[in-house]
Amino acid sequence: MKEFLVEITTSIPEGTPPAAVDRRRAAEAVRARELAAAGHLVRLWRPVGELRSIGLWRADDETELHAKVLDTLPLRSWMTTVVTAVESHPNDPGRADTIA
Repeated sequence: MKEFLVEITTSIPEGTPPAAVDRRRAAEAVRARELAAAGHLVRLWRPVGELRSIGLWRADDETELHAKVLDTLPLRSWMTTVVTAVESHPNDPGRADTIA
């Protein structure tokens, strides 16, 4: 699987009833757990003081990442995403092939 950093910004449409937001957020949490269990969602961070998230995601390719992973998120229609494909750096201290 390939790895991707995904920056997600969610903007709730003005006038959306709070109950609808709560339902989608609850469904989003369930779907995130499912994607983590399937190995697609590896890590998820929120920059301090910001209302966006940055995640490390895995998929076979960017097409799968969008079609079978990100597009299945209940909040997706309210999200904008920036996807960056990443690979291990030769000096990454976490690389499995550099551990003695």
